[in-house]
Amino acid sequence: MKDPKDFYLTTAITYASGKPHIGNTYEIVLSDAIVRNKRQQGYNVRFQTGTDEHGQKIENKAKEAGVEPKAYVDKVAGEVKRIWDLMDASYDKFIRTTEPYHEKQVQKAFKKLYDKGDIYLGKYEGKYCTACESFWTESQLVDGMCPDCGGPVVDASEPAYFFKLSKYQDRLMKYYNDHPDFIEPESRKNEMVNNFLKPGLQDLCVSRTSFKWSIPVDFDQKHVVYVWIDALLNYITGLGYDVDGNNDELFEKFWPADVHIIGKDIVRFHTIYWPIILMALDLPLPKQVFGHPWLLMGDSKMSKHLGNVIYADDLVDMFGVDAVRYYLLHEIPYDNDGSITWDLVVERINSDLANILGNLVNRTIAMSNQYFGGVVADKDVYEPVDDELKQIALAMPGKVNAYMDEFKTAKALDEIFVLLRRTNKYIDDTTPWLLAKDESKKDRLATVLYNLIEAIRFAAIALEAFMPSTSKKILDMINTDERDLMQLDHFGAYHSGNKVTDHPEVLFARLKPAEVAKKVEALMPKKPKKEEKKKAAEVEEITIDDFAKVELVVGEVVACEKHPKADRLLVEQIDIGDEKRQIVSGIAQYYTPEEMIGKKVVVVKNLKPAKLRGVESQGMILCSTTKKDLKVIDPGDLPNGSQVR
Repeated sequence: MKDPKDFYLTTAITYASGKPHIGNTYEIVLSDAIVRNKRQQGYNVRFQTGTDEHGQKIENKAKEAGVEPKAYVDKVAGEVKRIWDLMDASYDKFIRTTEPYHEKQVQKAFKKLYDKGDIYLGKYEGKYCTACESFWTESQLVDGMCPDCGGPVVDASEPAYFFKLSKYQDRLMKYYNDHPDFIEPESRKNEMVNNFLKPGLQDLCVSRTSFKWSIPVDFDQKHVVYVWIDALLNYITGLGYDVDGNNDELFEKFWPADVHIIGKDIVRFHTIYWPIILMALDLPLPKQVFGHPWLLMGDSKMSKHLGNVIYADDLVDMFGVDAVRYYLLHEIPYDNDGSITWDLVVERINSDLANILGNLVNRTIAMSNQYFGGVVADKDVYEPVDDELKQIALAMPGKVNAYMDEFKTAKALDEIFVLLRRTNKYIDDTTPWLLAKDESKKDRLATVLYNLIEAIRFAAIALEAFMPSTSKKILDMINTDERDLMQLDHFGAYHSGNKVTDHPEVLFARLKPAEVAKKVEALMPKKPKKEEKKKAAEVEEITIDDFAKVELVVGEVVACEKHPKADRLLVEQIDIGDEKRQIVSGIAQYYTPEEMIGKKVVVVKNLKPAKLRGVESQGMILCSTTKKDLKVIDPGDLPNGSQVR
């Protein structure tokens, strides 16, 4: 039976079609922070990641590149692994779905399900999205396009094997009910229940005949195994699962997985297909699936087509590994999409890492060297101001662990920075530079510096899960062997008499936005001016009759709240005279909900309603914008419903 202290976490395996961007990289950094914290809590961790290397899309890309598919995926898998290693990911296993052991077990599992009658031969007719490797019915399409990626679909008709998802629907629904924490956040579970289980599961197409780059069905060589059956089984084949029962001891020790960390776009595959496959194989289900949000470039999803893709290695070259890790772990909410821009990264590094963390460490070590030759000694000269610092330090580890157990990395980091901010304030409260002028206060000065070093030690140990290199640098600079998170239950374990480094390293230098902007422009050059002028010239002129079609009215915001799924959107209830309208606006970074309530606005009344991140918007409010600011247009004190012309 699995020991409660054995912890198995997996990421989704990265599709080996190209270099992962920073949004893809977020998942490995998030997972690494979780497992590092678990190790600090005394867990025996197994951390698996890897690459998904089969499918029609890869076959096509290899053909375009003029190489064999295996050579193509070898190169991409190497690039993925390079990026993961660059980001200090402490994985135990990097699995590739082209590994012979994995391929053999996939074939055996397919045959077992066929022999049980859970897989049967039929014919597929419908729509197919090559980009997602997904089949769809006509009714599932959105405006004729793939409902997952929005890309084109093609007609597909071919013999295929199908898996009886419908047979296990009731059992899966019962599992959801019996294990309410199986899918997190809860909003993801609601999507699965309402969009798939309640309408009724359709049997899943699990083989293809129109391409060859996949694992052959060994009893019917015309067919290859559908990529999702292949890819999902990696979570157990990577532990040495054997369909015939000759499992490796790793499988017996670590399965079922404690959590699968995946992107929200593939929750369906991991919470419907995967548990049903496991049920059919008579295996325990994973304890939890966490569908993390996306990292957006500004307000848009990253896309090579849009030209807004940022890569991890470019960010690391500019800012360093730990600064990038910090940004990703702090700026992406638990259940809402996060945003990254070059300016936001600079702002966060300067405010948090340079000012709060780096400055604290450097000036504390500098004072220790200046006043005591670097020797840190506790003279036990107590004053009441010491109490709050000690209390915050002692409470911090438990709060961090509690948030990390819920995968809330941003809140965990906030707790560490509460301590760092209080430590900075402790310097202001105790004024060591004044104590140093009074010989009678020398022991008090020594105690203050000891408390500062001890508080820094607490923070540095907790930071190991998030910023491992920075954590080690700080602990090395203060010269301590006391680095156990679980022993941070006593303020005063730093050895009195230790000597800090003579030459403290600048952990994070303040960045000049203008200099970073020049580097970014060289890395991601803007379009030539000729193209910009051409684009401007192509803007279609309208007539007065066209403009007359737009109905503008005065309204007043009577209620406003943040969008439940998008940090940059506000949902306003607006009185426009003869009715109230719900309007969703992308203005949350400029106005709080409280600031909007009571504000007069100009509303485009006859705009066709649209859903923005699942919330209906029945119009639009007018704003004026510059590159740096946005203002809601104020129509003055005109009555609600007044026409604007």
